[in-house]
Amino acid sequence: MTTRPIRYTRTFGEVGIADVPLVGGKNASLGEMYRGLHDRDIRVPNGFAVTADGYRHFLRAAGIDSALATIFADLDVDDRENLAERAARARSLLLSAELPQDLADEIVASHQELRREYGSDVALAVRSSATAEDLPDASFAGQHESYLDIQGEEALLDAVHRCFASIFTDRAVDYRARHGYDQLSVALSVGVMKMVRSDLACSGVTFTLDTESGFKDVVFVTGSYGLGENVVQGLVEPDEFYVHKPTYAAGHRAVLSRRLGSKAVRMVLGETEPVRNEPTPPVDRGRFCLTDEDVLELAGAAMTIERHYGEPMDIEWAKDGTDGLLYVVQARPETVAARRRPAVMTRFVVEAHGDLLTTGRAVGARVGAGPARIVRSIGEDVGFASGDVLVATSTSPDWEPLMKIASAVVTEHGGRTCHAAIVARELGIPAVVGTGDATHAITDGEEVTVSCAEGDDGHVYRGLADFHANEVATELTARPRTHVMLNLGNPGIAFESSFLPNDGVGLARMEFILAEHVRVHPLAALHPERITDAGQRAEVERLVGADGAAYVIERLAEGIGTIAAAFYPKPVVVRLSDFKTNEYAALLGGAAFEPAEANPMLGFRGAARYAHPAYTEGFALECAALRRVREAMGLDNVVVMVPFVRRLEEADRVLARMAELGLRRGERGLKVYAMCEIPSNVILVDEFAKRFDGFSIGSNDLTQLTLGVDRDSELVAFDYDERDPAVERMIALAVQGCRRHGMHSGICGQAPSDHPEVVRSLVKLGIDAISVTPDSILAVTQTVLAAEG
Repeated sequence: MTTRPIRYTRTFGEVGIADVPLVGGKNASLGEMYRGLHDRDIRVPNGFAVTADGYRHFLRAAGIDSALATIFADLDVDDRENLAERAARARSLLLSAELPQDLADEIVASHQELRREYGSDVALAVRSSATAEDLPDASFAGQHESYLDIQGEEALLDAVHRCFASIFTDRAVDYRARHGYDQLSVALSVGVMKMVRSDLACSGVTFTLDTESGFKDVVFVTGSYGLGENVVQGLVEPDEFYVHKPTYAAGHRAVLSRRLGSKAVRMVLGETEPVRNEPTPPVDRGRFCLTDEDVLELAGAAMTIERHYGEPMDIEWAKDGTDGLLYVVQARPETVAARRRPAVMTRFVVEAHGDLLTTGRAVGARVGAGPARIVRSIGEDVGFASGDVLVATSTSPDWEPLMKIASAVVTEHGGRTCHAAIVARELGIPAVVGTGDATHAITDGEEVTVSCAEGDDGHVYRGLADFHANEVATELTARPRTHVMLNLGNPGIAFESSFLPNDGVGLARMEFILAEHVRVHPLAALHPERITDAGQRAEVERLVGADGAAYVIERLAEGIGTIAAAFYPKPVVVRLSDFKTNEYAALLGGAAFEPAEANPMLGFRGAARYAHPAYTEGFALECAALRRVREAMGLDNVVVMVPFVRRLEEADRVLARMAELGLRRGERGLKVYAMCEIPSNVILVDEFAKRFDGFSIGSNDLTQLTLGVDRDSELVAFDYDERDPAVERMIALAVQGCRRHGMHSGICGQAPSDHPEVVRSLVKLGIDAISVTPDSILAVTQTVLAAEG
């Protein structure tokens, strides 16, 4: 009986995810996708794998197994100099040995097959794929070497040889030792595939969840110009995009939100070296590297890949500059955020803090503090101690020993999928990435506080700030009959907050989105020429570009949509902007469009603005944003709420104007609520009930207007009390009126968050919903359950 000779190569069509021991995680995944998904509108470049058997055959033929075992026999991973010396000896052994002829012949034959498919001048990407790589419990990504734009047989054999040797890079040896793998138990496969010319276009990483919170109902796409290494290693701040999975699956093709990255450099093929970074042209830096159509195609592919694998995925993509098509070039299970669903959520709150030193992208939703240590390269880290804050231009796998003892990380470059961000999440420490100026803005040795607990933006403050952590349970054994909802204004914490026990959002504040995400007064965006301050006019023109209306609508819709998506399909009650004139004036360019009022609290605010000629254009933008969220994005869980409706005629005018602008109550399931915060709302509850689907009691203003007390005045603030009998009577009448007409009743003021007795009273009245701040929702829910029991 004759035995078939061992094959040392396999085409992608011959391998799948079960073949990790033979071809490593990277090649097994490429084969799985090429074989199982290539005909489902997912493009995977064809190629072949040099198997782990080929690697072992190489070691045996060279006779260096025992020498390698001796090199690593008594390895001490904490002695970095000794580790580096041993790793270098191991690599030298492999590089000095020749590839066996039979292995080389098989690689050349497989290369010939690729040339027949793609043409004789096909350029190749040659990528290492370890047999323990990309597993859920041990991510070896980035530990070994890859080589691009390889052409010709001789160059291919040399690249495979160098990939074999890269199994003993310093970082790979350190990683294996710290994760309990014997140095010789892990073999290396090499993937050889058609190279996607992303150096002429763009590339990036897609996650099938939000990497910060672990929220699984979105696809998160990042991208930058040129080859993908800059995104992975954090050398650029990439563009970022979100797509909402449930509404995408229902047929709504819309990008949920987008964030323009600086993309300062792009990696291209070099003339004298393999690759090089060059400055990105300003015109490209100022625009997104992907169109919305590209983002949606990537999102659809990512969702298909996730369904195929049955778990959240981390996917590398590349756009070819020669054919303009998008390709998937890697997929692996996401190893950190997917496991983040703790029974208790720790929420950090920063109180008093020092001067703001720098700002970037927040990673980790935590706070860390300690002496700042600026490290410009590995080898210049002498004196770095446990608890120090690592400040660097960027990080790579070689930096992981430092990161493991740091209290926080701050980098100048990178986005939320860069190396520093991924490792920081894995270690559970905060990181602020993409600051642009950290090594200059922060002084080496000074004490700093790194806060990632204040939304999307991370802040580095001078000195040790006062902060504390609250623990909030994310699961309860029972839900009350009374809905307990959230008050929320910051889209940056929406995904994380969705894990709290809740029945939706009872108050989403549009004015917060205007202030933090739009920043520009809506009328200033439409008419920048009316802004008298030259500096503000220039800033407004820079932000809004050529189309001020499109800018405001898009930014508003993205903020509202993010909150709505986080809680979909639960209701999200979005209150139309309720700034007072002095607060509108504080927006960029706002002073040119707002009157000066002696008492803004009782002035031109709420419903009075919406149908008034002075703000009719601004209100049209708000309505257009809401229509985009509900119709284009498909987030029909949004309920619109009108604030500060003084009179019935005012309500009629606003509702009529909303209908003209495409937001007609009852159409497409649209519900419209009104804030109940003026005594007239309570007195005429029966009439208001004919016009609105619900009341949400604003106990803050209702208390002020019932008692005639300005809570912001130190002289009379002692008289402000939501528990006053007159206020209690007003609330009772409002709830009873709503019940009488089958109208939704809720409360979104501060009183329930602060006073358990108010909660008990509301439950007794039979209110439908109580909306409170995230930090109080657990306590309020428990109070409601006890009151109902």
